[in-house]
Amino acid sequence: MKVALVQSDLFWENPQKNRENFDLKIDSIEEKVDLIVLPEMFSTGFTMNPVAVAETMEGETIVWLRSKAKQKNAAVTGSLIIAENNQFYNRMLFVFPSGEIQFYDKRHLFSLAGEDKFYTAGNKKVIVDYLDWKICLQVCYDLRFPVFARNVENYDLLLYVANWPKVRTNAWDALLQARAIENLSYAVGVNRIGNDAHDYEHIGHSQVIDFLGNYLLEPQETEGVFVVELDKNLMLETRKKLDFLSDKDDFEISI
Repeated sequence: MKVALVQSDLFWENPQKNRENFDLKIDSIEEKVDLIVLPEMFSTGFTMNPVAVAETMEGETIVWLRSKAKQKNAAVTGSLIIAENNQFYNRMLFVFPSGEIQFYDKRHLFSLAGEDKFYTAGNKKVIVDYLDWKICLQVCYDLRFPVFARNVENYDLLLYVANWPKVRTNAWDALLQARAIENLSYAVGVNRIGNDAHDYEHIGHSQVIDFLGNYLLEPQETEGVFVVELDKNLMLETRKKLDFLSDKDDFEISI
């Protein structure tokens, strides 16, 4: 499977400009890819002002995502702010080329920034089946919680989308590598770059790590689209040789 990681600065609370920006970046992908990954809250930046910019599941950004997935014949994923039942969600959408949508609502809300005061936490782990790959959807702060990400479903790929600041980049790098190694899974992390409205700096470090913790794409600090091909058969062969997942602990998460 070919995955395109789109690393970009974001226009603060401006969905229209962000859609136009990502239009150009996605349209610049000349080779055939299967999956396009955008950052967390790619249409607004990581804002605690959802009432001003939230959309519905029938909103303009959803229409745009479906259009891009159809145009590129590729799944497109990333998170945005969704209003539903008088609540706001940091929702990671996975849009299939057919227009079908599956989604994951961010489970671990970043209380340090007050995200838990404005958004409602998700209550389930989501594994998407796409092109014979089982893909686990995760958002930013989820990266710090290994129990929730534990590979009990035999998924093949962990996807993290983020607005992770420069000051904690070492944690981003180390935890992505740890999640890949402990779960014998590919891990893809897509982060934004640039300064947000609160002057938090982001340097991206979008990256791809294989099931043994090796870089297929080293952390990137420039704006751009980075394409990496993943080999599921190689991963499955390695799991047979190094069957660490069979020895994992049983546990139950209370949500």
